[in-house]
Amino acid sequence: MTRRTDSQLRPLITLLLLLAVAAGGCRRDPDHPGFAHASGRLEAEQLHIATKFAGRIVEVLVDEGETVEAGQLVARMDSGSVEADLERARAELRKARKQRDATRAVVVQRESECNLARKEFERARALYKDNVASESRVDQDRTRLETARAACLAAEARVEDATAAIEAAEAVVTRIREDLDETELRAPRSGRIQYRLAEPGEVLPAGGRILTLLDLDDVTMTVFLPTAEAGRARVGAPARVLLDAMPGTPLSAQVSFIASEAQFTPKEVETETERQKLSFRVEVRIDDERDLPLNAGTPGVAWIRLDEAAAWPDSLE
Repeated sequence: MTRRTDSQLRPLITLLLLLAVAAGGCRRDPDHPGFAHASGRLEAEQLHIATKFAGRIVEVLVDEGETVEAGQLVARMDSGSVEADLERARAELRKARKQRDATRAVVVQRESECNLARKEFERARALYKDNVASESRVDQDRTRLETARAACLAAEARVEDATAAIEAAEAVVTRIREDLDETELRAPRSGRIQYRLAEPGEVLPAGGRILTLLDLDDVTMTVFLPTAEAGRARVGAPARVLLDAMPGTPLSAQVSFIASEAQFTPKEVETETERQKLSFRVEVRIDDERDLPLNAGTPGVAWIRLDEAAAWPDSLE
């Protein structure tokens, strides 16, 4: 029997190792040729709840890990200065309305004076035609009528100015009311509080963050597929996600994004062999209607159906 030397075995061993590496890097499951799968972690859209204006925090009404509904009050800022501004604006509005009422009364007065001056002018002109009144009397009454008309127009203009002042004051009141509403911070969406970043008594600048919210209705998993498989995937294709924390509970999902350009698989992928490959980033969005505990960062595997005719395995139904 012929024995192989080390030099003869070395090429064979190298070939076997290369085949093993190639097999390990492949994502296609030979038992399920119509599918591709890759590992990833759950990601939830992160929202920051921040104050619009600089000020002191009065209350933070939720804690980390607490679930909130859209529109729920989660924090309050000190509103004392805003309330004072609102009272001043309301006082200015009342003043503007009184000013308009006064100018309207002046208009009524000027219109009466104008009517009287017109009647006197018409009477003087008739008397002048009958040679009873002098021409100077007619000129005086004409001048008085023109003066009354000018005064009436001026009074009407003051009414318009007063109306504009009211509109401006109302706009200021509306703006300050909105500023007052901004002192009560509400959850923009339903979700879970991830971080509580500030406490009552702290003074924050404009835009200072108080809470971080995770939108659990928008949960995705990003995976990386090689060119051959990414080319067969399509946006909207059905998918399943198996989480390490719930291995027997496949989550319904669908492909929501496929990158248009290939990239080197990022370093977060566990194996060096995978990181050396060019791949396409694919995002899978969870659309499972069951109320399951989905936590951002949970690892798992996303299965994507590449062949529309392929039937889901029983373990993924």
